[in-house]
Amino acid sequence: MSRKRISGLVLVFATAALLLTVGCVVGPNFKKPAPPDVGGYTPSPISTTSSTPNVTGGEAQRLVEGKDIPGEWWMVFHSKPLDDLIERSLKANPDLKAAQAALIVARESVLAQRGFYYPNVTGSFTATRARSAADLSPVLSTSAQNYSLYTPQVSVSFVPDVFGLNRRTVESLAAQAQQARFALIATHITLSSNVAAGAIQEASLRGQMKATEELISINTDMLKILREQYAKGYASELDVAAQESQLAQVIATMPPMMKQLAQQRDLLAVLAGGFPSQDLTERFELANLQLPQELPLSLPSKLVEQRPDVRQAEENLHAASAQIGIAIANRLPSIALTADGGSSPVAFSKMFSGGNGFWDLTAGITQPIFDAGTLRHRERAAKAAFTQAAEQYRSTVLTAFQNVADTLHALQEDANALNAAAAAKNAASVTLELSKKQYQSGYVSYLALLSAEQAYQQAVINLVQAQANRYADTAALFQALGGGWWNRPDVPKS
Repeated sequence: MSRKRISGLVLVFATAALLLTVGCVVGPNFKKPAPPDVGGYTPSPISTTSSTPNVTGGEAQRLVEGKDIPGEWWMVFHSKPLDDLIERSLKANPDLKAAQAALIVARESVLAQRGFYYPNVTGSFTATRARSAADLSPVLSTSAQNYSLYTPQVSVSFVPDVFGLNRRTVESLAAQAQQARFALIATHITLSSNVAAGAIQEASLRGQMKATEELISINTDMLKILREQYAKGYASELDVAAQESQLAQVIATMPPMMKQLAQQRDLLAVLAGGFPSQDLTERFELANLQLPQELPLSLPSKLVEQRPDVRQAEENLHAASAQIGIAIANRLPSIALTADGGSSPVAFSKMFSGGNGFWDLTAGITQPIFDAGTLRHRERAAKAAFTQAAEQYRSTVLTAFQNVADTLHALQEDANALNAAAAAKNAASVTLELSKKQYQSGYVSYLALLSAEQAYQQAVINLVQAQANRYADTAALFQALGGGWWNRPDVPKS
């Protein structure tokens, strides 16, 4: 068969396939859910938190409605060690790299499925040397028993997308690829938030350990004084034993904090893509972190666009919608077109000469008749899965709004808690100093002094924890609002 005839056959076949492809797309067309019709996150608006003067992390914070979130939101703490650690984590964390690979898999699956929009063309060539039996009819018209056949052939097959089965399949896979994209974005935000939270926790532990070391020094000095007084007969053995117990209790609080600090360092090392044995060069102290005085507060209508978990739930809903169309299309007729063309000369030189060509064109249609209800129940299952995805989407949206509301309440109340903790620490410090003087002068008992020491110890620890909470709340707000991923160049676009 000539090349011209083969090309004409392919052209006719492709034209017929194109005409058959122009058909309807069964199933519902996906509609993006409307944003929630709410005006705020909390019953009473929160605009500014209280301040605690002369205390690290005690600045008042003002919430600016509608302010955009920077892609590198952690830089608001003005800590170069934190900036370096997070950027290193975003480059080396294996979970992030795994999410990047998952996105590639999903996108390549979409491209692979799109290939079914077009005919599948294959070429083949076979060379045969044979001998036919003398008692049988000769294979060749020349009656020669020994012969050679050279057969070049082109085969074309195509399944027209008459009812949109392939289009709905591509739509579903594309939605799954978007899910993978938002899963990557969520991993990105979670990673940076976890590193920031880990650094703040480390700073908190170091602050608590420093305060505990001061308390150990105070209690050691008091024990020394009591022992001297006991030797001179001014203090009882009970007073000395009580102070020894107090010192031992303070010292006993150090190992758990040292354990937590070591484990926190291990966590940060792993988040940065390293092994725990590779100690980090960064060290975090509360005094080296700056609390931002202005915080963004996205509009409620924007939150559903910014939260990657909400966008994942939306794409899951989209994929479920397309699956309904797939289930419906599987119950409808399927058309298949095939064509073959080539030649079978006995001489290689006559491969494309006239008279040796062959071709065939086949069209087939398949319609499910009886399947014991399998396809009908699959369609029902797809519709139920869509309902499930819709409710999961709504649940995710509600959780997103709850996260923001919880964080806003935490910002407000933890600011008040820091104010109260600072006042309690100052009062406990004054009480301790007065109790020391009065005890040395003999105006109060040692039990009164011991009570003042215990109150001061707890007040110092509470203050450090309250300071750390304010930094942690700030990081949590950026995470709850979506983390500013849309402003980062390294986040894959749609």
